[in-house]
Amino acid sequence: MAVSPSNPHDAYFRHVLGRPADAASELRAALPEAVAARVDWHGLELQSGSFVSKQLRSRYSDLLFRTRLDGHDAYIYLLIEHQSCSDKFMPLRMLDYLVNIWNHYLRHNPAARTLPAVVPLVVHSNHTGRPWTAPTELSELIDLDPATRQALSPYLPRFRFLLDDIAALDLPALRARDLTPATRVMLVLHKIAPGNTRLGSDLLALTDDLRSILDGPNGTHELQCVASYILIVGDTQEADLEPLIDRLGPRAKEAIMTTAERLRAEGHAAGRAAGRAEERAELLIEQLTHKFGSLPAGTIDSIRATDPALVRTWALRVLTANTLDDVFA
Repeated sequence: MAVSPSNPHDAYFRHVLGRPADAASELRAALPEAVAARVDWHGLELQSGSFVSKQLRSRYSDLLFRTRLDGHDAYIYLLIEHQSCSDKFMPLRMLDYLVNIWNHYLRHNPAARTLPAVVPLVVHSNHTGRPWTAPTELSELIDLDPATRQALSPYLPRFRFLLDDIAALDLPALRARDLTPATRVMLVLHKIAPGNTRLGSDLLALTDDLRSILDGPNGTHELQCVASYILIVGDTQEADLEPLIDRLGPRAKEAIMTTAERLRAEGHAAGRAAGRAEERAELLIEQLTHKFGSLPAGTIDSIRATDPALVRTWALRVLTANTLDDVFA
């Protein structure tokens, strides 16, 4: 599977964590020990499909795994949030996804009398280092004064998702995690690769992991996936990767150079620009929603279809605008 220039974060995340062994290493590190000890990791099985709408796939990637939890059928729902701004409505979004998972289960198991457990995990990863600041529990979103909240406490939804805040981890802590080499490299690159001009030196700390990837099954192809992500989202040229290539040897050099030539032939710069334009549009929609409330569907469609230069202009106007009309004037 190649890393898509139009959505490299999603493609790389799904490529690596779509493999149960790589996913299990991240899930074991992120789930509470009492939960992880009850999961049948050998029975982890990736399910097809995505529960994230097409409009949000530039921001989120998701994977659903089926397994057994203390002998009972169960699922683990893994969603990664790529953006620097935390989604304050993520508890509501995650609950909607879980309800969709249960409805999907019932459609395929019409005789069921109970629902399987679904463990919800959000992995927050971005290159800005901004930690997660939004609520993780649905009840925190409900606007109540403290006394009324206490009176209504038995009737408020208590849904909470698990959060693995990769953005808040420093690199030594992330590298020290008990992860597979492919998972560790992917998570580190999500933190350091976008816009990075120094990846040739910054990646030297991952030499052992990259060598393990190269020496593993389909090693050349897997290293090409890593190189694709680096060259698409970073600002490092292949010539700047020479220090790393020297350590990894001639197979790595051939894989990286071949990938660079392929991306040049495909015009990956245009794809990268398109991906960034899409991210800017989604960020503007989020900013406007946060400031002015729910947006008309027509406004959202217009933002997504507008020239990126105009989107940047609108984004600047959000800072001083008092109404939506002020933004689009």
